[in-house]
Amino acid sequence: MSFVPPGTGWPGDPATAETPVALDPADVRRLAAACGTLAELTAEQSVCRACPRLVTWREEVAQVKRRAFADETYWGRPVPGWGAERPSILLVGLAPAAHGGNRTGRIFTGDRSGDWLFASLHRSGLATQETSTHAGDGQKLLGTRVLASVRCAPPANKPTPEEKAACFPWMAREMALVAPTVRVVVALGGYAWQAMWPALKDAGYTLPRSRPAFGHGAEVEVRHGGSPVTLIGCYHPSQQNTFTGRVTAQMLDEIFTRARALAV
Repeated sequence: MSFVPPGTGWPGDPATAETPVALDPADVRRLAAACGTLAELTAEQSVCRACPRLVTWREEVAQVKRRAFADETYWGRPVPGWGAERPSILLVGLAPAAHGGNRTGRIFTGDRSGDWLFASLHRSGLATQETSTHAGDGQKLLGTRVLASVRCAPPANKPTPEEKAACFPWMAREMALVAPTVRVVVALGGYAWQAMWPALKDAGYTLPRSRPAFGHGAEVEVRHGGSPVTLIGCYHPSQQNTFTGRVTAQMLDEIFTRARALAV
């Protein structure tokens, strides 16, 4: 089998063999709307099969593997959000990496982007360890939760508009469930910045009429239930950005230190 069957013992697997499976976008909308808890939502996200191209790709990658990970079992399923259940800080990314989250079962875990991200979160007091290498490695996020706008690793890191739309209800529902405690939302990259606005609106946030431009350190105040929430833009800690110096450790630290100060 080219993916980890639900409920077979993978560390932190939120699903069981009985978890409902979304087979098309209509199923995603129906199941996401009915989820009353994060536990239900993450379980159902993790077994979704609504996008045929993404299902084929993520499972092919899990079977063929990268040479460096040839002896490892790949997760090969959608990667749900993870971290604090009542977060004050929410980090939003685009999608899991084929040999990162799709391998480890945890978003931003096991790839170069995650190495930079978690080292900075640790320095900023938002993670218990400076590395995140695999599910069950003891890493914990402190008052922080991470999610992606698309839950499956896409070919060439580019989900189609139809795939983004199909996955949207998972993201919007997760944002709604954590909204009572969230005070800061950090978008990791321009794609995440664009994706989060309609999800915030769907989750009940009061937003400005025009969408502000993305930029590193850009801040916008919105409201949820009368409470102020700050949206912050952050360049993605991708290998290209970190190699070229577009993103430095100090730049990431400044964003997360600022987020932590605002979230108090």
